[in-house]
Amino acid sequence: MSEIQVVSKKWTARDAKRCIVIPTDLDHKYSRGVLGVIAGSAQYPGAAVLSTSAAAATGVGMIRFHSSSGLAHLVLHARPSVVVQPGKVSAWLVGPGIDAKKYSDFTTWLRHRWFTLVRLQSVPTVLDAGALALAGSLEQPTLITPHSGELSKLLTARGVHVSVEAIEGNPRKWVVQAAQTLGVTVLLKGSKTFVANDALLVELPAATPWLATAGSGDVLAGIIGALVATNTVEILNDSNRLAHVAATGAYIHAQAALLASRGGPISAEMIVDQISGAISQLLK
Repeated sequence: MSEIQVVSKKWTARDAKRCIVIPTDLDHKYSRGVLGVIAGSAQYPGAAVLSTSAAAATGVGMIRFHSSSGLAHLVLHARPSVVVQPGKVSAWLVGPGIDAKKYSDFTTWLRHRWFTLVRLQSVPTVLDAGALALAGSLEQPTLITPHSGELSKLLTARGVHVSVEAIEGNPRKWVVQAAQTLGVTVLLKGSKTFVANDALLVELPAATPWLATAGSGDVLAGIIGALVATNTVEILNDSNRLAHVAATGAYIHAQAALLASRGGPISAEMIVDQISGAISQLLK
């Protein structure tokens, strides 16, 4: 591990509450944050619906959705409040449901209009799934949300050869190593989630195993994206705020899963339905 002094912290409900921005009487849809979402594909259309639905349930002023696969009608059917016209955003969420094999290298992204769009509005950015290859290439504060398999591939592509088993055996070491190697904030998904930047390690409480279900990661990405959009100013002024917001997103995700489960199996859609309730509990 790097010689940089790393501060370790266990995340609590009290910590999470501090990252939830409560609107005032003076707020409007633009001041509450605008999240730009680039998500979904012909192979995984549901990711676009789940990520935007989760972001809307978390609380954000507006969501602007972008896709090259004609998915706007699906998103609008689920969430009519989503805007499908380009415009100014305060944060980006890029990658849920985008084919990781098709966009597995930076060169492919460099030629795509999405990359130009994200770079033109240099705001805090969350990279998930098919957009992980962009890690370290953006000037803005960046968070990546890989699981151990994705992190293994990403680090190996950057010259740090590490197996999935090694990451799973010592996630604390490798989430920090990844943050320091890539120059981004990293949320490493697993039964226990860890978040790190180059000098901070945050450990989340163990989540319910019922969270291991299709679409759960898309819901997590949407929650975090909304929180980043509402915390943009704080993120730009505090080097640790993006890690704090990511940890809060994971905490809300786990609490919503508990509310949905009540000890039984759940689906990603059920998690979305409980996000607002999980946040209400935190605020109380």
